[in-house]
Amino acid sequence: MFYFISKRLIQSVFVMLAVAFLAFSLFRFVGDPITQMTGVETSIADQERLREELGLNDPFISQFGRFTADMLQGGFGFSYRTRQPVADMITSRIPATLELGIVALLISLVIGIPAGVYTALRPRGVITQTILMTTLIGISIPTFVIGIMLIFLFGVQLGWLPTFGRGETVNIGFWESSLFSIDGWRALILPAITLGVYQLTLTMRLVRAQMMDVMRTDYIRFATARGVPMKQLYFRHALANTMVPVITIIGLQFGGVIAFSIVTESVFQWPGMGLLFLESIRFVDIPVMGVYLVVIAFFFVVVNLLVDLLYVAIDPRLRV
Repeated sequence: MFYFISKRLIQSVFVMLAVAFLAFSLFRFVGDPITQMTGVETSIADQERLREELGLNDPFISQFGRFTADMLQGGFGFSYRTRQPVADMITSRIPATLELGIVALLISLVIGIPAGVYTALRPRGVITQTILMTTLIGISIPTFVIGIMLIFLFGVQLGWLPTFGRGETVNIGFWESSLFSIDGWRALILPAITLGVYQLTLTMRLVRAQMMDVMRTDYIRFATARGVPMKQLYFRHALANTMVPVITIIGLQFGGVIAFSIVTESVFQWPGMGLLFLESIRFVDIPVMGVYLVVIAFFFVVVNLLVDLLYVAIDPRLRV
């Protein structure tokens, strides 16, 4: 196990460096940050002086070397727009994005897995057909449209829930959380549902397909012939073997939720990393954009490692 984890960590370092290189290379073509930082009244000489101070006139290798060195030292440089440390800007936004992603993923799992099991065990039922039609509609509608519909219904028409912002937050050490206040939960409900609908549909349909395949296997038929109780058959034998491929998708879903929460955060003005990334694109803040992609890649690497470890915990055959 130690060898396996060490090998994956070494691979992860090269993945992170590759992502950093691609991000830093691509963002050089999104525009000139100096024109966004200065006004029309700024002279050419002042613009050149500022470009020289920021090191934008240096060769690409030198700029990327500084970026990589700062990253390896735990720092990510300074924002071109605010001159604040990028690490502080990202750190202050991570709690909002993680809480939104975790709650959205929990919604998709709590509803998606039982719904997938039910529709697999009763494939011809009326409720099953209703669930499948509803989820098909949910997966066909873009995320931002779902968000706008929820805002219009529960925020504008009914006035039950806030339509933007994070609500009241509570500081727990370095973590600023909205999970410990009623106002924070009220603000979290709509964006979490918006972000979780698509993941819910994927989870339910994957569990349903895998469960139906497992129920047709010989060992399930043999267990049925032996008189194994149906509840034990469904949940101890069938569902356990169903969850191995499902865990892969769930892990990738969590990384995707974190990475693609940009649209949801933009619709609800949720102060997370996605909204910060959009603001950095607007002002061509290359250090912030580069660090954002590196952080997202880090989440994917960690999630994939955890998924591999869960494989071993669930399927004893993989421990050999």
